[in-house]
Amino acid sequence: MSIRVVVADDQEIVRTGLSMILNAQTGIEVVGEAADGRAAVELATRLRPDVCLLDIRMPVMDGIQATARLAGPGVAQPIAVVIITTFDLDEYVYGALRAGAKGFLLKDSGPALLTQAIHAAAHGDALIAPSVTVRLLKAFARNDTRNDPGAPVRRPAEPLTEREEQVLMAVAAGRTNTEIGGELFISLSTVKTHIASLMAKLGVRNRVEIAIWAYETGRIGRTKG
Repeated sequence: MSIRVVVADDQEIVRTGLSMILNAQTGIEVVGEAADGRAAVELATRLRPDVCLLDIRMPVMDGIQATARLAGPGVAQPIAVVIITTFDLDEYVYGALRAGAKGFLLKDSGPALLTQAIHAAAHGDALIAPSVTVRLLKAFARNDTRNDPGAPVRRPAEPLTEREEQVLMAVAAGRTNTEIGGELFISLSTVKTHIASLMAKLGVRNRVEIAIWAYETGRIGRTKG
């Protein structure tokens, strides 16, 4: 069964391009397009796609607001959302993930990463562009009110293994799963197993929150904004 996708972008040529890329992939079908956030929410509510691919800057309702409506904490039947944008701004990344997005990509990420993100979101996983993972730490340093030197350190549910610590540092550095596997001489499936274990132990939802936890606990240096 194909992964059903709704694409929303205020530029018709971009919507068309994204839809063509996704429809060319085996197992993915674009079932609707929208030119603004409100229309995307209405369309997704009616069609119930597996994934919504949303731009950030759209008229009427932006991508972050639309994400909150479709996938926010209070949504009874959330729909997976992947954000794709031209604007490499840390505040956008942080806002989208807090609103409930399962992925965040830049429009120059390429068809392969776009397809991976759609598949990941459809299966309940998250994929964040590797370059964004590192950049998000700057936004966290500038804007997060929890950035308090006197605040208690969040402890993992269980101690991390030596290998999990290595994977943690690689994720925090923005490495992809393939790069992590190559650096640590382990298989891709083993990398995924370690990342899933890290998320469970740390009580986080995605790779970016893994990186933030590494930052909060002093495993990587605090980034100056």
